[in-house]
Amino acid sequence: MIDVSPKPDTLREAKAEAILKMLPSTRKSIENQSVPKGNVLEVARTAGILAAKRTSELIPFCHPVPVDAVTLEFTLQESSLLIQSHVKSVWKTGVEMEALLAATLAALTAYDMLKPLDETLEIQSIRLLEKKGGKKDFLTFFEKPLRAAVIVTSDGTYAGKRQDKSGKIIAELLKSNGVQVESYVILPDDREKIIQELLKQCQAGIDLIMTTGGTGLGPRDVTVEATEAIIDREVPGILEAARAFGQRRTPYSMLSRGIAGVKGKTLIVNLPGSSKGASESLQAILPGLFHALPMLWGGGHPEPPSTTSRPSDK
Repeated sequence: MIDVSPKPDTLREAKAEAILKMLPSTRKSIENQSVPKGNVLEVARTAGILAAKRTSELIPFCHPVPVDAVTLEFTLQESSLLIQSHVKSVWKTGVEMEALLAATLAALTAYDMLKPLDETLEIQSIRLLEKKGGKKDFLTFFEKPLRAAVIVTSDGTYAGKRQDKSGKIIAELLKSNGVQVESYVILPDDREKIIQELLKQCQAGIDLIMTTGGTGLGPRDVTVEATEAIIDREVPGILEAARAFGQRRTPYSMLSRGIAGVKGKTLIVNLPGSSKGASESLQAILPGLFHALPMLWGGGHPEPPSTTSRPSDK
């Protein structure tokens, strides 16, 4: 199975369709509820719902998904039964297989109930109509790549006593999302030096500053205080989302004091100093984080997949 544990939960939806061809006389039997085995549509509906809930037991590589809703709609046509399924879940992976299996089992159940009446029965089509959810639905596209700076704050790393991992992980994740990392700086845990570097990057017109380190409870952890000293407004939801995501994976996530805020038209985000904490936190807030920039530039809420451009003064 594919590891989906790094993914955040989002609302997932899928719609599927199956078509069962039949004689017009068979359709009339369904309408008149004169089929010997009972009410075809209601039994097929029940089978489809059960199928969606048990998909992972039947298809080897499907993850067990907490299905929140399954609906099936039936349309009797002149010589066919149109079956449409709709499945919803708030989870890490899509529900297209659940929707497809719901439509399929409903069609097979109807076939089984109708076969004594009609030897021409044929399931002609099973297809996915629509799927929604996941990070791709929240992408923000930019006319030009975002410009980012990564600032590592650590006495030990600055002194050369250990190698930086978290900053490099952040830079690679940003690049993989189309962001141009223009600056990578290592600083000691010094409040004034961090303040000066943050101001320098803001004045250079950097769109996004990601810091890593100095967010804990240690006496030298001052990145949060440095950030608080210069931001115009805090954006608390960004790190709330990261901590909530992390807390489901480690009981220590709640100890991070990182904040996010804006200075002018630059967004600043404090991430933990550990490589795992930095990676998980960034996974939790991307790509929604990018949605903040057009808002900050005065462009409101862009609708994907439209392309956003910076204002003329950027």
